[in-house]
Amino acid sequence: MNYSEQVREYDGDEAEALSWGRTYLMCPPDYFGVYYEINPWMHTEVAPDRDLAQQQWHDLAANMRRAGAAVHTMEAVDGLPDLVFTANAGLVNGRSFIPSQFKCAERRPEVAYNNAWFASHDFAITAFSDDPRLFFEGCGDAFMVRGEFVAGYGFRTELAAHAAVARALGVKFHSIKLVDSRLYHLDISFCPLDERHAIITPAVWDRQSVADITHLVPEPLALELDEALTFCANSVVIGQTVIMPDCPPRVGRILHKWGYEVCVSPVTEFMKAGGGVRCLTLALDVAYPRER
Repeated sequence: MNYSEQVREYDGDEAEALSWGRTYLMCPPDYFGVYYEINPWMHTEVAPDRDLAQQQWHDLAANMRRAGAAVHTMEAVDGLPDLVFTANAGLVNGRSFIPSQFKCAERRPEVAYNNAWFASHDFAITAFSDDPRLFFEGCGDAFMVRGEFVAGYGFRTELAAHAAVARALGVKFHSIKLVDSRLYHLDISFCPLDERHAIITPAVWDRQSVADITHLVPEPLALELDEALTFCANSVVIGQTVIMPDCPPRVGRILHKWGYEVCVSPVTEFMKAGGGVRCLTLALDVAYPRER
């Protein structure tokens, strides 16, 4: 199906900005590399350029600060190359932190270091389940959209984890089934922009998921698969600035029409591990409005 002409017309009214996305956690790529293969992008024989990775990481942090965000950092740990992808650490809700339960054994040692950072910064560590087999990979598979919990499943996070996390948050949830292993986390195919707009990728979700999210998001920008594979949905939104690793021309035109400034911040070396701009960041200012 071709979605290129299926973007609803912007009516000129300013959409309400996201209530979160001004404060982030990042981890420098001091020990980053591709030392194992846990997604289709990772090939141990294709090593990232370490100097270029450092430059791209620092450029991303600088671009975020220029857009108006505060950036906090945690220390890198030797032997944990994917600690750099802080989005997967867990989920922030006010002053509480819900840590991930990683499916892949290679990433499980990250949890102790993530929890230590949040505990040292006065966050309460709140487990969503006592079942270690109930996998949930944090903000790689989770977003707050219009005050509700939107989560992905199919490759890393378990569907049953959605209800458990939503109970801990006290909000409604929406589940998106991912069907293309190349876009194994939700944040590679979905990006809320404001209270009315979001980037979505119908080609890699099942039909029911598409129907559900298009009811929740009044004006979606639906990507074609080739556009999604640039990781353009794996973006950070700071006010009216969208920072993305690449911007297909059609996507840029639509975002500009909607009043957004696009900042392209290449992260080619991190994409060799299957991660983009959002993967490298974790929003610290998210607070879910608990239902009464």
